[in-house]
Amino acid sequence: MAHVVCTKCNATNRIAEGQAADQGKCGKCSAALFDGHPADLAATMLEKQIARSDIPVLVDVWAPWCGPCRVMGPQFEAAARAAEPAMRFVKLNSDENQDLAGRLGIRGIPTMILFRSGKEVARVSGAMSSADILNWAQSAAR
Repeated sequence: MAHVVCTKCNATNRIAEGQAADQGKCGKCSAALFDGHPADLAATMLEKQIARSDIPVLVDVWAPWCGPCRVMGPQFEAAARAAEPAMRFVKLNSDENQDLAGRLGIRGIPTMILFRSGKEVARVSGAMSSADILNWAQSAAR
């Protein structure tokens, strides 16, 4: 049994062993649990994703004015399509969530942070291609 947090309503869902998680729907709001698009989450929703998800959560910390962030956005989305449902991909707008960005120790963007079991396990800064994102995240998640 794995716990997956819905990016739409923040409800924690259980996925039974052997059940196709990529076909799963939220028990509360009926939204797809995985759709290949990283959700742009506010601080409280992101904190619940990190704390309650049994799968690794990869966070892209970005800002709308950041050129490298805009370049990496489509690459991050392509990586999400390839890696979900084994890993959750989400985005955090550092301008709109300055307190959380500060608590996470963000000094430059784009920065990706990989969380597993509620703890940070890896971090990297700078724009990357989708292949590089996947390689880095999958090796760091082991």
